[in-house]
Amino acid sequence: MNTSAPYESLDAWIDAHFDEEVRFLQELVRVPTDTPPGNNAPHAERTAELLKEFGFDAELHAVPEERTRAAGLETITNLVVRRKYGEGRTVGLNAHGDVVPPGEGWSQDPYGGNVVDGKLYGRAAAVSKCDFATFTFATRALEALGKPLKGGVELYFTYDEEFGGELGPGFLLENKLVKPDMLIAAGFSYQVVTAHNGCLQMEVTVHGKSGHAAVPETGVDALQAATKVLTALYDQNRQYKEVRSNVKGINHPYVNIGLIEGGTNTNVVPGKVVMKVDRRMIPEENPAEVEAKLHRVMKDAVADCQGVTIEIRRMLLANALQPLPGNAPLVDALSRHATAVFDEEIGAAGTPLYTDARLFGEAGVPAVLYGAGPRTVSESNAKRGDEHISLEDLRRATKVVARSLFDLLD
Repeated sequence: MNTSAPYESLDAWIDAHFDEEVRFLQELVRVPTDTPPGNNAPHAERTAELLKEFGFDAELHAVPEERTRAAGLETITNLVVRRKYGEGRTVGLNAHGDVVPPGEGWSQDPYGGNVVDGKLYGRAAAVSKCDFATFTFATRALEALGKPLKGGVELYFTYDEEFGGELGPGFLLENKLVKPDMLIAAGFSYQVVTAHNGCLQMEVTVHGKSGHAAVPETGVDALQAATKVLTALYDQNRQYKEVRSNVKGINHPYVNIGLIEGGTNTNVVPGKVVMKVDRRMIPEENPAEVEAKLHRVMKDAVADCQGVTIEIRRMLLANALQPLPGNAPLVDALSRHATAVFDEEIGAAGTPLYTDARLFGEAGVPAVLYGAGPRTVSESNAKRGDEHISLEDLRRATKVVARSLFDLLD
């Protein structure tokens, strides 16, 4: 058998079963997984039923209710499917099923899974229920070859990426339920992603004292003080533009104030203002130093505001994904086959997003991101109205993953 024959056979199986793959993804999109509120166990249970039809037995690992509720979610059940072929390395494939609520701007039913002009529409169609399909059907294609293989494949379908991953991959790793030798996590673009930004999220509360607007001297204006904090934070962005990452695809740090709440009425001096702050960290930055500096910047901004205090609470700290020694076989296989299947040069890069793949990296598992996606994240409307995945991109990504699994396990 010549060297191209296994790849041609894999491609042919995927083409022959692609309508089935599309129907599988449609069924996944039709079960909502909006997070918040985060009632994700029903989706896991439906996914397990669908996998059973393929002969894949899924282990259901429910996160204890107390931990789930403490994280602000309702239910989480993570899935693990183990396919053992022989002695050798285990390749894990991880995608997340939880997703942000649909929001506005839809021309299609966000839970319909409708196919229009070669695109499948729905919330999580692109991020990342599509890779439930990519990884499942790549594994099925690999097994359909009927060739002796080494090692094994494990599918991890988890439900806590939107809130940081600690109850998704973090829960599986913490409880020693999984420990693959290498990992492919859900992708968002054509590139093979080997590094991504970190993220620090904080809730910042500026306390003053409410008072009647007719006698403002009886109050301490928290909003006026909060504007000083905002000015100081936005000034940091000017400085951040001078800090450049060495990772292709990642530019510079950034701070975003995504939500502001405060005051009680038009005629009342606002006594409290709450801000939600998101700081993206390039891989070269030290998270502890970043957090300490932001604390100083914000506290210094209100140091001369008499009667004002500031309270800072960390909501999330997601470390950056750093390339680990041992990821070369993944990068080489995925880049080579993506280039061949997509007929354009596709290599390794970083992304300014953050993902729960970092948790595998922190556990010492070499990890890269690759799966179904457009050339750029924005093209799929991910996390916006009319999120969709091109069916041709889904087909081609499935072929790339199947070919790569063959190389890694042959």
